[in-house]
Amino acid sequence: MLKDNYTAVTEFILLGLTDRAEWQPVIFVVFLVVYLITVIGNASMILLIQSDSKLHTPMYFFLSHLSFVDLCYTTTVTPQMLVNLLSKRKTISFLGCVIQFHFFIALVITDYYVLAVMAFDHYMAICKPLLYGSKMSQSVCFSLVAAPYIYGFVNGLAQTVLLLHLSFCGPNEINHFYCADPPLLVLACSDTYVKETAMFVVAGFNLTCSLTIILISYIFIFTAILRIRSAEGRHKAFSTCGSHLTAVTIFYGTLFFMHLRPPSEASVEQGKIVAVFYIFVSPMLNPLIYSLRNKDVKRAVRKVVQKKLFVK
Repeated sequence: MLKDNYTAVTEFILLGLTDRAEWQPVIFVVFLVVYLITVIGNASMILLIQSDSKLHTPMYFFLSHLSFVDLCYTTTVTPQMLVNLLSKRKTISFLGCVIQFHFFIALVITDYYVLAVMAFDHYMAICKPLLYGSKMSQSVCFSLVAAPYIYGFVNGLAQTVLLLHLSFCGPNEINHFYCADPPLLVLACSDTYVKETAMFVVAGFNLTCSLTIILISYIFIFTAILRIRSAEGRHKAFSTCGSHLTAVTIFYGTLFFMHLRPPSEASVEQGKIVAVFYIFVSPMLNPLIYSLRNKDVKRAVRKVVQKKLFVK
């Protein structure tokens, strides 16, 4: 009966962070600057790792993919958000919304497991140093980084198919700055039980599974570090893990708060603020965290700067 009596939504209106018109130009400038820093920081990290032969190790190989995924998933949201901040009609087509929804979920899940792979790499480097070279071969590294991409995009496709099975017959105002799960479910005029259950299962399973890999890796890592006799050795081991732990804390802390709650108007409002941290702040900070705390990266940066100055 529903299919005979409703008009399908062909576009959505993204309400954004605030409906106060006087704040729109300020928000535009802030997020444009944040996005430019994110693009420059992550692209520079990728190019730096590619150009410096001393950074051609598994740790930096995985770091380059973390930068790539961070860059991609913030790009699925930011350009559309910036356009809407300067537009009177803050719309996105139904197809555009579905595409954004798919790629965002796929890339965020990929990010979970790239961080988990990086934790495993640290475990191998610190706990199994004699076997590290043979166990973390080039083919193994490619497999470890390919698996998160494939798994993430399969998950994203499954969630997208479930979304397409929902009916949207109006209203069409998404109370968010991108096509996110909870505000879309609030708008659906068909039963959302299956999609809502799948959202909780997928979010809960992937967050828990990837974080469990990270925690188990670090239990073994900290146990191994405590057995190191020299203070210098312990400091070096801790500094190797410090950047990754900082990135994990920021990313997972906000994601747990964001996803593991039932969709409601209140949760959507809170979710918009939390989403700012893992969509914009975390990808922007990661290159800074890894470059400021990492001697190899700082050395490579100095080498590039000196080379440019010498050429001039």
